[in-house]
Amino acid sequence: MTRGVQDDLRAWLAANAPTGTLAFADRVAWHRKLFDAGLIGLTWPIEFGGQEREPASQAHLLSELALIDAPAFVNQAGLEIAGPSIMQFGTPEQQARYLRPILTGEELWCQLYSEPEAGSDLASLRCRAQRDGDDFIVSGQKVWTSEAGWSDYGVLLARTDPDAPKHKGISCFILDMRSSGVEIRPLTQITGSEHFSEVFLTDVRVPAINLIGPLNAGWSVAMSALAFERAGNSLARIVRYQTAWRKLCRVAGQIAFEGRPLIEHASMREKLGLAWAEIETQRLTALRLLEMLDAKEELGSLPSMHKLSYSEFERRFADLAQELLGPWGLLAEGYEYADLMVGTSSGEPGAWPHEAMWARAVTIFAGTSEIQRNIIADRELALPREPRI
Repeated sequence: MTRGVQDDLRAWLAANAPTGTLAFADRVAWHRKLFDAGLIGLTWPIEFGGQEREPASQAHLLSELALIDAPAFVNQAGLEIAGPSIMQFGTPEQQARYLRPILTGEELWCQLYSEPEAGSDLASLRCRAQRDGDDFIVSGQKVWTSEAGWSDYGVLLARTDPDAPKHKGISCFILDMRSSGVEIRPLTQITGSEHFSEVFLTDVRVPAINLIGPLNAGWSVAMSALAFERAGNSLARIVRYQTAWRKLCRVAGQIAFEGRPLIEHASMREKLGLAWAEIETQRLTALRLLEMLDAKEELGSLPSMHKLSYSEFERRFADLAQELLGPWGLLAEGYEYADLMVGTSSGEPGAWPHEAMWARAVTIFAGTSEIQRNIIADRELALPREPRI
């Protein structure tokens, strides 16, 4: 991003970005405003409504949004999972019908992959789809479905050939979330929000024309959408870490311990210094990922290394804030250090208690820390695989 383009973007955001906590409808309206300004779908092909720019453009936009605490997009599953899947594997009719409403935020999407017994081992999913004339009859259960409660459509994985090897008998579908037989049960998290839901599917009719890609090739469709860790999101996350770190340092200069500010104590300075070093290491890794994506290089295990690094760091960083704030860190609002309010990884505003609880989820979603370690051990270190039954 050139200096002139960056200056223009910052000027536009300064004039248009909303402030404070927004209702969901207002976040959707903000998404549409970004689209109208040409700031949604930067990396999408021009033929599908995008601008066909390099991944770095998207990363810098998200970083600028994070820098001023502006809300990000509302349709992440649509933009990063459904849209790319339909672009690569969908029919021309599917592309014409679904892609533009994904970009504009008129139709919101969720990702119906995980199941109670098929989370880390996704290929063990049991949700069944059986052909019945022009439809498939789908029955099963999905869990940990982000934003299911307000989604119009979902990208659904279901088993269509129970006799095939588990990776070979899966198909991918577009599911209308308002279909008869779809029941959504929100899950209240420890943070008090209902970001995730269980989704129960009972004899749901899904038109065969909603099949994405060939029958029984759903695993390839799913893996193509999940192939790259979102480096742009990683860069924005690091901007958020930097902002929160500076706030912590400021507060550490205000809280007294044994007659002098906390920040003057060697042990606290060491902890804050180590946290900044980790943030800087992750920033450089995110920039390297962007360079590789721009050059269309093979990413290998680097996304897994990066995901493992930042998710474990976020948990430690939240714990550091709780340690520094002491009893103040147990209060969600209305306390002396309320300016420590930060945007969490979930895109929701929250104080440090909220962040400390949410940070546990970061080590689970998008592939648990255990799964990332297995990937690194297998692909990078060539260690023996765990026994499989």
